Amino acid sequence: MSLLQTQDLSLGYGPLAIIEALSLAAPSGQITALIGPNGCGKSTVLRGMARLLRPRQGSVLLDGRAIHSLPTKQMARELGILPQAPTAPEGISVRELVAQGRYPHQAWFQQWSQADEQALQTALDLTHLQPLAERAVDTLSGGQRQRAWIAMALAQETNILLLDEPTTYLDLAHQLEILNLLADLNQQGKTIIMVLHDLNLAAAYADRLVALREGQIFAQGSPAEVLTEETVEQVFGIKSRIVPHPVTGLPLCLPLSQRVPA
Repeated sequence: MSLLQTQDLSLGYGPLAIIEALSLAAPSGQITALIGPNGCGKSTVLRGMARLLRPRQGSVLLDGRAIHSLPTKQMARELGILPQAPTAPEGISVRELVAQGRYPHQAWFQQWSQADEQALQTALDLTHLQPLAERAVDTLSGGQRQRAWIAMALAQETNILLLDEPTTYLDLAHQLEILNLLADLNQQGKTIIMVLHDLNLAAAYADRLVALREGQIFAQGSPAEVLTEETVEQVFGIKSRIVPHPVTGLPLCLPLSQRVPA
């Protein structure tokens, strides 16, 4: 399986430095969740790992190779990415959107093949979108739209998926729908790296948590190792109690409100 990692990676926008000398390895075949407060650099790290930002210093390596040295189509066959709040062209159907994921596998002399069609159908099946294939993406619910975008990434047939806040703006039912889908894909061998805001969902679905603070890694490891009262206070600036989930036994974060009950 492919291994994606950063070595002394520094990233920023214009004169603004966001990430400084960050070294991180995402274990193959696992789900890694990046957590931390707004502005700590989670999405920036993901953009750097996806080759959407060029490093100021350091490197991003895929199986030991610097990703910026790889051809674009080769990269697209290795990494699938779902950016934050993606938008589709007005009127595009689910099938047409998912088909765009096949671009890295096509050549100028062969546009659409049987292998492309099979990959598209498999992506629709895995995301349970076959009944909606001809629907316009902009007529779907939030959860359905997210599944369509994930299906496009699946059609790329990559081993690694990078997802930036895949549950943003979704209600709880749709959040669980997307996270259960990602868990199923991980069971089938996909390596998944994602940004999540909800600490309890991150602990429930990720094998590994990486807590970022001010552009650097504050803690990383299993949910039990990372989701502690000290880490929550140091990273998020809030008091909490961490207790075992009554069903799963995984750590459950209970923020302590300053409001005094009546």
